[in-house]
Amino acid sequence: MAAPLALSHTWPLWEQPRHFELGHVLNSAIIEAVQPPEVGALSLHHSGCWECDLTDDSLTWSGGVYDIFGLPRDAVISRKECIGYYREESRAKMERLRANSIRHRRGFTIDVEIRPVTGQSRWMRLIAAPVCVEGRSVRLHGLKLII
Repeated sequence: MAAPLALSHTWPLWEQPRHFELGHVLNSAIIEAVQPPEVGALSLHHSGCWECDLTDDSLTWSGGVYDIFGLPRDAVISRKECIGYYREESRAKMERLRANSIRHRRGFTIDVEIRPVTGQSRWMRLIAAPVCVEGRSVRLHGLKLII
């Protein structure tokens, strides 16, 4: 499956509102209430918000992210398990951008190929930015969207 105009770039944190504009529209209680008809199916909006605590790599996902990976919305998943769903080339690129984002306090956008629990490969746009406290990245947060 070919990447649709694969994106991969970083951006300064002051540009965050531009990159997260769609997230403000999608991040509402009504969208979280939209459940897919079955585990592994996508909900209506095919997107979700996420966060990773950098102290322990614990993940917090909205329902849409569970849907993207084909997981039950109450599943407990580690970051290590999550990145196992990324195709090798996409995972390597994402990990390099992630490390750069954390180190240099920059956001990033990348299109990655994943193989969710359902087994059918799909492309996902990952939009991420660090949350900084006293000049140090403490969390990453962002959006995942099926493209």
